[in-house]
Amino acid sequence: MAQKPSIPKGTRDFNAEEVAKRSYIMETIKEQFQIFGFQPIETPSFENSETLMGKYGDEGDRLIFKILNSGDYFKEIKHKLSEAGVIVVDFYKAMDVIINKLADINSENYNTRIKQFILESNIDNNRSSDRILSFFIDYKDDIINILQNNENKVRETLFVFYYTAYLMDSDILDSKKASSLISEKALRYDLTVPFARYVVQHQNDIEFPFKRYQMQPVWRADRPQKGRFREFYQCDADVVGSKSLFQEVEFVQLYDAVFSALKLEGVTIKINNRKILSGIAEVIGAQDKLIDFTVALDKLDKIGEEKVKEEMRGKGISEDGITKLQPLFTLKGDFGDQIESLKSILSTSEIGLKGIEELEFINTAISNLKLKTATLQLDVTLARGLNYYTGAIFEVSVPEGVKMGSIGGGGRYDDLTSIFGKPDTSGVGISFGLDRIYLVLEELNLFPSTIAESTKVLFINFGDKEALFSLGAVTKLRQANVKAELFPDAAVSGKQMKKQMNYANRRNIPFVVIMGEEELKSEVFTLKNMVSGEQQKLEFNALLNVLK
Repeated sequence: MAQKPSIPKGTRDFNAEEVAKRSYIMETIKEQFQIFGFQPIETPSFENSETLMGKYGDEGDRLIFKILNSGDYFKEIKHKLSEAGVIVVDFYKAMDVIINKLADINSENYNTRIKQFILESNIDNNRSSDRILSFFIDYKDDIINILQNNENKVRETLFVFYYTAYLMDSDILDSKKASSLISEKALRYDLTVPFARYVVQHQNDIEFPFKRYQMQPVWRADRPQKGRFREFYQCDADVVGSKSLFQEVEFVQLYDAVFSALKLEGVTIKINNRKILSGIAEVIGAQDKLIDFTVALDKLDKIGEEKVKEEMRGKGISEDGITKLQPLFTLKGDFGDQIESLKSILSTSEIGLKGIEELEFINTAISNLKLKTATLQLDVTLARGLNYYTGAIFEVSVPEGVKMGSIGGGGRYDDLTSIFGKPDTSGVGISFGLDRIYLVLEELNLFPSTIAESTKVLFINFGDKEALFSLGAVTKLRQANVKAELFPDAAVSGKQMKKQMNYANRRNIPFVVIMGEEELKSEVFTLKNMVSGEQQKLEFNALLNVLK
């Protein structure tokens, strides 16, 4: 029985109309990127795992798609498992000899006796004997304590201690080390970390500040739902090599320009600052839990205040600290009012006040420059659970009444390139969520009516002579940028001609040209409007004028 064709969950096929609409969005974004002076780059769809892992926090790391190594990657695993098994067997050999001769061991002669007893164990594998000897020497005091105080369960207690203190560190039992045995590469999770890698790797060829845009797919092992896919496009713009806050101002303008060009009016550009979040963590005494605090706070819109508090308690944030956060959950007013409230809350935090100062600069500039259709709004609960943001944080929400998550986001990152060997290179960037923007434009009926137009005219095929003449006309129309086609198969009956007409209708081709024996003799074309049914006989130049 033939296998039913399918695609993985969270992925999609796109038909011609969908591709045209997606291209419209991407071309609109690209045009604005270029107007703002950004240059295009591309990076591989997959990176070395070490490039990606550890850059997105624990939650992000779990969503990275890993690529299995080619070849017999299980060969190394089987070898490591076999090796671990040998070490366990050899450990029991040594342990039995040592337990049987406990009376001969004391703290003064311990090292000498242990070496002697391991030799007497007849362990064939030198690596095993060296590892076991190292364990007994490294943990001398702990092992003497076990030998002297666990009379009835010495073997069990000693092995459990060996397993947790030493054996767990082996390649096969350490999950991170073991995963590298089967996977050394991963599909990119976003475009920002690969961009940081690109900047460091090509730093001698780049002029700073470097403004780049990138439009490529990314992959996340997320749970698929409306507006959330496992494979999707990101459209990113970043600037590295400048700490100027005018970059943030320009990114607010860029968001406004793109969504205005797409006729998607009324979007809200939410902004916060990671320094403010650091200041809040400082005020509530949770500096060591900044990541846990921000990841939980970032979920406020999704799960609500009570569940955010519950998650914070689960992460070890004190009840007193959560109580001090209460003003954040009820912060209201315009940008200026919220800033004044924050100044009061963060009056004792130097880093928090620095974040407020940066936000005030951006808001003042945007107030003077004005936005076309978007609104800039301070959202102090905006955290975006990514480890690398250090300054401004952006997120774009859809117009009121549309049920959809964020359609854009980004922020300032001061330290990202340092992990690849280039410190003190500040960057800031934003991303557009192509797939969600598509859904919003579709829901609001904002795609231009002409966007899905493909072929303008189809020439009916009546046979070789007529087809050859028609193809000459098709060629001239194409040279004049008119989208034209010749049906490939000849109509030798009225039924087959009807089939060609139906083909034009199903593809929404607005015109067909009938070039039969009579038209061939007079070198005129019968043009039929497939909407109105009107027909007219035209010479080529007249035909071209109608179709252009």
